[in-house]
Amino acid sequence: MSPAGPDRRAWMHRAARWILAASTPPMGLLGSGAGGAAAALPAGDEPAPGRPLRFPRDFGAHPGTRIEWWYVTGALNRAPAGDPQYGFQITFFRSRAPWSDSGPAGSSRLRAQHLLFAHAALTDVASGRLVHAERLARWNGQTDATAAAGARLEDTGVHLGRWQLRRTGPVDSSIYEGVWQDDAAGFGLQVQMQTQQPLVLQGEQGYSRKSPRPGHASSYYSQPQLQVLGQLQLQGRTQAVQGVAWLDHEWSQSLLDPEAVGWDWMGLNLDDGSALTVFQLRRQDGTVLWAGGSWRVAGQAVRPFAAQDVLMHPGRTWRSPATDARYPVQWAVKTPAGLHQVNAMADAQELDNRSRTGTVYWEGISRVLDKHGRAIGLGYLEMTGYAGRLRL
Repeated sequence: MSPAGPDRRAWMHRAARWILAASTPPMGLLGSGAGGAAAALPAGDEPAPGRPLRFPRDFGAHPGTRIEWWYVTGALNRAPAGDPQYGFQITFFRSRAPWSDSGPAGSSRLRAQHLLFAHAALTDVASGRLVHAERLARWNGQTDATAAAGARLEDTGVHLGRWQLRRTGPVDSSIYEGVWQDDAAGFGLQVQMQTQQPLVLQGEQGYSRKSPRPGHASSYYSQPQLQVLGQLQLQGRTQAVQGVAWLDHEWSQSLLDPEAVGWDWMGLNLDDGSALTVFQLRRQDGTVLWAGGSWRVAGQAVRPFAAQDVLMHPGRTWRSPATDARYPVQWAVKTPAGLHQVNAMADAQELDNRSRTGTVYWEGISRVLDKHGRAIGLGYLEMTGYAGRLRL
């Protein structure tokens, strides 16, 4: 979700600020209201009600907006059947640099117009061990495939060095290829992800509100039920894996609503082919500021949720020994799709980035149960704001 809502990448905003603080004089926060004039947006980039998404163009980058991300989560097995053995996440994030508001955009190939960040994580379900790695780079905004980092405008194609995510094929039959590896962290993954269903346009045909106030919104679509085949490198061993994944792509000009301290988000692939998205933003006192999501039965139309359609009730909590934050690792979720329980498959899936970006959040593979307690799907759960208020 966007930084105006559960965009799940707020800590990457902090990463962008960390890069700036380390390499440039202070220039203010990213986004409106942070000082400096807003740059003119290319036509069609800024999210707006009633503005249709256009494909394949909107698979690509939207450099006129301040923030954007491509986010993939999934469950992997070494065999065709059985419980998942691994959960994985990869995110490529773009943020417009504050100095891009002054001077002609792209006036120099050496002038960085954007900050790019990539993050990958892998959960070993049996051991509960989480490993993760990241990449940081600047981008001048020009689509040079030979550059060290960059993004395509006409289609999905973002890379930071050898880390990359790209899309090929017809709009209604996409193939995504992803590659990321970190020798220091001891893991790497190369995957091919084949679409099985049409895109889910979140919110109002792709315009996703994140607040009761106007202006806090993103353009947002999802590609659930991706069929995954790939190769996993872990601790010096390479193994073939297969599974199911979920891809989100969002871009926004807005920031997190000032009342919100964090959010809870779920992207769930159900075994019957259904796709369920659920999110809520929380105030300091724990009450819900805004909520939403969607549900699509395989072969049917998407049903978007109004804020009042979503009830998320936290259950058992896990306390982080590193940050002392308490995260609900079991949830009861009631939506027009019915009553579901979402249980983390490993408790210790907190990502503590205080030494680099200053942010802490929980994100991990989870199992979906129906109201009778039967396992009916898998997905990812993200929770922010439990170790302190997010500050963008």
